[in-house]
Amino acid sequence: MSEPPGQPDSDTTASTATAAAVQAPWRDIAWNGVWTQNTGIVQILGLCPILAISNSFVNAVSLGLATILVMALANVAISLLRNLIPYEIRIPVFILIIAALVTVVDLAFNAWLHSLYLVLGIFIPLIVTNCIVLARVEAFAAKNAPLESTLDGIAMGVGLLLVLAILGGVREIIGTGQLLGGIDMIFPALKPLQVLPPDYPGFLAAILPPGAFIFLGLLIAAKNWIEARAAARVSHGPAAAAR
Repeated sequence: MSEPPGQPDSDTTASTATAAAVQAPWRDIAWNGVWTQNTGIVQILGLCPILAISNSFVNAVSLGLATILVMALANVAISLLRNLIPYEIRIPVFILIIAALVTVVDLAFNAWLHSLYLVLGIFIPLIVTNCIVLARVEAFAAKNAPLESTLDGIAMGVGLLLVLAILGGVREIIGTGQLLGGIDMIFPALKPLQVLPPDYPGFLAAILPPGAFIFLGLLIAAKNWIEARAAARVSHGPAAAAR
């Protein structure tokens, strides 16, 4: 018996609903990592590298990319091995896996980006003890499938990268008047961009630890303001419709 005119085919409707159900968790995972549970401005984890390395855009983005790589690989590795790791020793095993991956990244920086490796210094090895990485493998990768765990690691890393990039860019511009200082360590043909006038005297506090705390606080305040505005619009919507 054919479907009544004007009604969608039942198979098409079912497949569309299934596709939407499959896609929604992926969007939720990505949005959760980048915005809802951003590790830098919501969970306030890993403040040591965030505050110390974000004095320039290049340094901040480089460490952010290294962290994304480690988080993605650590999440997928632990997700694959989660049923083989005894619960009682899971934390030491997680740290060993993360340490092995960080060692690979550290050696890669030393081999191919040696000048940048010297600038980042101890902060690449310290990814092992970064509570951002350990928190995600414990809270998510140890309980979910490899694909979802990989996406979660990438999303959390991207959220951290965005915070580092904004902090690094703003602090560098205000502190020195330039952007992309040290880019020649990665691409020798490129030079820093002079954003402010050449006679700009600089603002030293912006690239010192006090500047890091001030600008991170401003980022947190900006996110809270955006969410408060969005909540206000949602709450005013039904009231306006009722009138």
